[in-house]
Amino acid sequence: MRLDPRRWLATALARGRRLERREVASFRRWIENTSNLVHLSVLLLVPLLMALVTVLSNALAQLSFLLFPPLASGTYTLFADPEGKYADPVRFVAGLTVGGICGWTALELSVWAYGVPAGALGVHPESAALAVLLTGGATWALDVEIPSAFSTALLILLVNEASASPLEYVLAVLLSASVVAVTFALWRSRFYERRARYLYESTRGDDHVLVPVRGETGSLTAVFGARLAAAHDAGKVVLLDVVDDERRAAVQRRLIGADDAVRTRDVGETTADADGDEAGTDAATAASEDATTTEAGDDATTAEAGDDATTAEAGHVVMRDESDDPSPFDTGVAADADDVSRRAAAEAAETLEGVASRIRTRIGVPCEVVVAAGSPIDATLRTARETNCDLIVAPYETEQGFLSGYVRALFRGRIDTVAVRSRRGQERWKRVLVAVSRPGDSAHAMIDFAERLAGRTGSVSLCTCIDSEVQRRPAEDRLANLAETATGSVETRVARADIEAFLDANADAYDLVIIGSSRDRSAASRFVSPPTFERIQEIDTDVAVVDRGDVPGFGE
Repeated sequence: MRLDPRRWLATALARGRRLERREVASFRRWIENTSNLVHLSVLLLVPLLMALVTVLSNALAQLSFLLFPPLASGTYTLFADPEGKYADPVRFVAGLTVGGICGWTALELSVWAYGVPAGALGVHPESAALAVLLTGGATWALDVEIPSAFSTALLILLVNEASASPLEYVLAVLLSASVVAVTFALWRSRFYERRARYLYESTRGDDHVLVPVRGETGSLTAVFGARLAAAHDAGKVVLLDVVDDERRAAVQRRLIGADDAVRTRDVGETTADADGDEAGTDAATAASEDATTTEAGDDATTAEAGDDATTAEAGHVVMRDESDDPSPFDTGVAADADDVSRRAAAEAAETLEGVASRIRTRIGVPCEVVVAAGSPIDATLRTARETNCDLIVAPYETEQGFLSGYVRALFRGRIDTVAVRSRRGQERWKRVLVAVSRPGDSAHAMIDFAERLAGRTGSVSLCTCIDSEVQRRPAEDRLANLAETATGSVETRVARADIEAFLDANADAYDLVIIGSSRDRSAASRFVSPPTFERIQEIDTDVAVVDRGDVPGFGE
């Protein structure tokens, strides 16, 4: 078999594009973690800024080295904690400059006290102590405390050794710090604070919602999906029902039952008519005993004809002459397989149209109706692709106490999925609790869904659980980073408790609890400790389990 170079090249290019999409998507999910974003910014921006400062400071001979330590450490402090105490551009510039001025003052006092420059005999201990003392007092009084200020205060004591003017050093610090501060301010205001708009896909997508209407809570699930879609201007809802073998069998049984009833009724009426004819014939015969033979023969012929007519009518009822072309939807007609499928689809469409009309009227979001054939999971995924839906909202189903195979298949799919367990039968969710275990794209998606459901008048609480008090401060920082990406006000809660116990004690105060599907956990981990949503079956509130789909190339 000869190898076709063009086909081989096309295959290689296709694989390369898939690999590229996978890596890009994986990187996008990785950078949605605020901590990763901050570290990457430090890694890229601090060296670039130091290079820029070097270019600017080369104009001042032999001062470059003295500028690097305070600027490098100060720049790292800015970018590593953009919302921290020291992440203030004005404080950064003022602190470094005040430190330089305090060090200059200590240097001048040293010259006055000893009569010789400090650089000639080395740095005097008194000068170093005085520089630190003045810097601490001045930055405290002016509320411009910053660790790097002490570096500029001490390094200026070496300026004489560098054969440069202290004034030039202070001016160089002011200029270099201003460049760094302006760059940081632009990065924080134009990118970091808007990172949800640029990086988090959930804030832009998940507005075309597919809702498989299944089970008793199918209509409530449809309302849930509609409220998610209504939060976006381009939102729409697609209601889906699947006509599978079980549905067709149920319709067939109803048709057969109705047909049997018609047969029994018609046969009964025919028998009654035949009995009446026989009684009439006997009466006529008894009343005409003196009739002639010819008349009796005519009567016999009439009776015989009556018997033939009865038989013909009875046969028509049983056999249902197909020449009459009855509609397959008429009660009592034994339809074929295609007719059964059409009838099942018509019944499903009628039911979905009722739900769709209610959604259009009460929620005001466009709503389409689709009736598909085949297995439920294949039909659901196929419909989602064909209708361009990027979110599936399905009822939370269980089989023998475990998540049903249908929902598990959706969780393993490539499309974002929300499984809704309705306990209270409500159609509005104004108080929403979001339980997160770690930052990432799933956490951002859950917060976004919570804000859509709560609306402007609702409230959203963000919680996480810790094992010890040592974990409290990092947990608070993680929740703060997540809350910053929200468009509205979000309450944060850190509880030292098991997640099951916390939800059991607090879930009643909320209309809805949103939790992740733990997709990133291994099968072994799930076996040892089942996902949280499977361990909170008893809480008396609605629960939504969010699974970020494994879109081509996506991965945790």
